[in-house]
Amino acid sequence: MARARTLPLLDAAGSCCSSVVGGALDAEDAERLARAFKALGDPTRVRLLSLIAASPGREACVCDLVDPVGLSQPTVSHHMKLLVDAGLVVREQRGRWAFYRLVDDALAALGRSLRP
Repeated sequence: MARARTLPLLDAAGSCCSSVVGGALDAEDAERLARAFKALGDPTRVRLLSLIAASPGREACVCDLVDPVGLSQPTVSHHMKLLVDAGLVVREQRGRWAFYRLVDDALAALGRSLRP
C-alpha cells in the first residue's frame, strides 16, 4: 500500500499554519497556501474534488473520474497530481489503478486560513 503524503497546510495539531489576514505570512506558508488555492482555481479540479467527496468512503478510482468530467485519463491524472501536490487528496496505487482520497480537513484548513 502506498504511504499517504502529509498535508503541508496543517501542523501536528491540525490547525492551519497561519491566517492570511491575521498577520504577515512567511514565504513558505504563503507558497503552500497559494499552491492549494491555485489547485482550486480550475473548475475541473473543483469538480473532481466534489466527485471524490460524493463517492463512498470519500475515495474514487481515476477510472471512475474520467467519464463524469469528459476528459482523457492522462488529463484527469494530471489534474489529480496537482490536487495531490496541493495536499488536498492522497493517491494510492492498487494494481494498475490509482485511487484518490480526500484529506480530512484540508478544505476546512484553507477556509480557516482566510479568517482573522
